[in-house]
Amino acid sequence: MTHPLHTPSTRQLHLNLFLMSRGHHESAWRHPDASPLALTDLALYAESARLAEAAKFDAVFLADSLAAATGARSAPSNGLEPLTLLSALAALTSRIGLIGTVSTTYSHPYTLARQFASLDHISKGRAGWNIVTSWAPQAGANYGLAHNLEHGERYRIAEEFLEAVDALWRSYPANAVVDDRAQGYYHAASHIRPVNYDGEYIKTQGPLNVAGSPQGRPVYIQAGQSDTGRAFAARWAEAIFTAHTNKESAQAFYADIKTQAIAHGRHPENIVILPGISAAIGSTRYEAEQVWEELNELTSPEVGLSRLSSRFGGHDFSAIPLDRPLTREDFPDPNAVEASKSRVVGYVDMVLREGLTLRQLLRRLAGARGHFTVTGTPEEVADTIADWFQSGAADGFNVMPPILHRQFEYFTSEVVPLLRKRGLFRDEYEGDTLRSHFGLAPIAAPAEEAVA
Repeated sequence: MTHPLHTPSTRQLHLNLFLMSRGHHESAWRHPDASPLALTDLALYAESARLAEAAKFDAVFLADSLAAATGARSAPSNGLEPLTLLSALAALTSRIGLIGTVSTTYSHPYTLARQFASLDHISKGRAGWNIVTSWAPQAGANYGLAHNLEHGERYRIAEEFLEAVDALWRSYPANAVVDDRAQGYYHAASHIRPVNYDGEYIKTQGPLNVAGSPQGRPVYIQAGQSDTGRAFAARWAEAIFTAHTNKESAQAFYADIKTQAIAHGRHPENIVILPGISAAIGSTRYEAEQVWEELNELTSPEVGLSRLSSRFGGHDFSAIPLDRPLTREDFPDPNAVEASKSRVVGYVDMVLREGLTLRQLLRRLAGARGHFTVTGTPEEVADTIADWFQSGAADGFNVMPPILHRQFEYFTSEVVPLLRKRGLFRDEYEGDTLRSHFGLAPIAAPAEEAVA
């Protein structure tokens, strides 16, 4: 059945590669099929980006953490800073989008606006900003704060941050650069204006000192799923990375975001919703199931408990027997958690719906951290993707390979051709920018003014 909030005749599936470590399963770094390259080796990421670009993916995406992993020696945590890495990848690719995560909680709008405008210029219009409000328990101390900010305040800061950054990106438009050597004019000075943003949390004078970038500004991506996060996304986001363990939850989220966007006067097709999907692929279902079995055998409960505790704001789960079915009383009140509020609500709902033990929960989260997992042949994976896309659950997917590069190679060589055969995914790029890959409307240029 076709969903009423999209136009079937013009829709095209979007695929984004979520790059993480040697794969998204927490023990992928140990698996014999995983890349042998160090997590600080540019070649590890370049190979993945080239595979994704050859398959005509919309973008590659890098998450980020502002705190080191502590207390679990069996988990790698020495990845590279996203914008630095994406700048290097911009020189090694030519068409694929480049999306990086930067927090509004511990950044300054002027610095961020310069960095992303620079990345958009370097990549000739392929930059996207994944907007997050930081929740990691140790992050505040790393930035000189005595305590972390509560959930609502983080989003109030984010609203001001976006308003300020948006104004900065408009303060020095591309048409302000005349570069007339003969007449001796470089700027049209009347086009460049300060923003004088003066909020409760954010203050910046402007104007920016990097001229308007090829896309007008980078694409806004967001990943919040709480009520506050959804409202923020409906106002600002042009693409949304979201986590759902079942299609019904994804459909409800999809309809809610698109409806809220309409209430803001936005066209629903100008928000691309991309749930995460982690697919274990094999020539038979048994072979695909063995991928998870092998990975789960390499997991450490120590790592899983540490990550689960972090998600729940530092709550200690270590006294709970690993093989007893969990109850609601085993968790703190999700609404009182000031970390990733929407994600922990989803964890508790999944546990109670499926009757999971703590060991089963840790293994489930080890694979995709609460994102959708699928197991099967290329045909079965393609069927699932097509079903979600055509039934109002997704505009595409944030692809999270459990092992890099082996499982991603299977996805690009086996699943993508099946999606093309069904007419769901592009054969070639139709444009050169991330905005064009996502099918988003162009950013209107500031009004023309007389040259000074």
